[in-house]
Amino acid sequence: MDSILVVGGQTLSGTVATSGSKNAALPILFASLLADGEHRFDNVPALKDIDSTELLLAALNCDVERDSHSMRVIVKPPSMAEAPYDLVRKMRASILCLGPLLARYGEARVSLPGGCAIGSRPIDLHVDTMRQLGATVEIEEGYVIARADRLEGARILFEKLTVGGTENALMAATLARGTTVIENAAKEPEVVDLARYLKTMGAKIEGEGSSVITIEGVDKLTPGQHTIVPDRIEAGTLLIAGAITGGAVTVEQCVPQHLRSLIDHLKDCGFEIGQDASSISLASCDRWQASDISTAPYPGFPTDLQAQFMALMTQADGTSVITEGIFENRFMHVQELVRLGADISPMSQVAVVRGDRGGLSGAPVMATDLRASASLILAGLVAKGTTRVNRIYHLDRGYEHLEKKLKSLGANISRVSGSD
Repeated sequence: MDSILVVGGQTLSGTVATSGSKNAALPILFASLLADGEHRFDNVPALKDIDSTELLLAALNCDVERDSHSMRVIVKPPSMAEAPYDLVRKMRASILCLGPLLARYGEARVSLPGGCAIGSRPIDLHVDTMRQLGATVEIEEGYVIARADRLEGARILFEKLTVGGTENALMAATLARGTTVIENAAKEPEVVDLARYLKTMGAKIEGEGSSVITIEGVDKLTPGQHTIVPDRIEAGTLLIAGAITGGAVTVEQCVPQHLRSLIDHLKDCGFEIGQDASSISLASCDRWQASDISTAPYPGFPTDLQAQFMALMTQADGTSVITEGIFENRFMHVQELVRLGADISPMSQVAVVRGDRGGLSGAPVMATDLRASASLILAGLVAKGTTRVNRIYHLDRGYEHLEKKLKSLGANISRVSGSD
């Protein structure tokens, strides 16, 4: 099994480009199931989760062709609208095929999903949504089994903000009879990108990016072409990589507006940030101040950048308080940062980080989830000696060749085989 070796002490500098967004690409690829024919996608990232999605689409009788960062999905009716356990267990986003399959074929059989172990992420909201749209839904032998002759428009009020729930409701409602109104909808850029592609296919959607989305169902959708939005989490990770080493880094092919919260906190720390329509530049900084964060749904501070920002705070002047407001089990990286010498006191939802510039030392550590992997690599960039990050299969699910991008900025980093 591969590991990442990081030799600390290099100051990063230069320009690097982000890839397409994983969290946007996955629902958009599943949205192709809503219309037979050829769908074309550009800026698709080369990730393990995309590989898993390709296999699932193929199992549903789609022909999939990939060329670098482009993908063609030719949708044909499957013999059975089923997402089997062997393909779903590795990726939680597989639940996003529920809405399209049910809306398009009147039935869906989807295995309960897997993914990162970062806390309870129940599918209740997905199931309840399909029921509100008129489907009968049962959970039997580890599968969600849903049926409906045709979905009916409904008023869907989410008691808790849910990105995946919003996306599943949005896709299912496009082919429902009548009007669907989603209230307390997620506002994430990935939801907006999904809505844009659905509208390209002929869906009638208003309000994406706000808390209320209205969908007027249509009888049929048609395939289209779409460019996936840049990955804001990768862009933020690369910015933090420059920041933690005191370097000067420019991240291109991104949307600065999608990272307003991170940019504000970096400025609060003392970093100088420049930006234009599609790039963000971070100036070199010898010392920076601690800054408190509390993760929240967009446009708040992203939970997917919490672990990386915690690594940055281990090198800050002062003490920061990091509050995890989304997932109840997303501090598993703390014990690994402590192995490197970080001074962190965690509770279940709050961690106190006492900064100590230069206080980290390299050691073997284990990645517990996707974003924890990135956090440990960032810490390794400034740790004395060598840090070995094991179990990086998590990393490959969500970052396209992160080690190569960091190496292009001057990091002493490599991928090696032979460790668990």
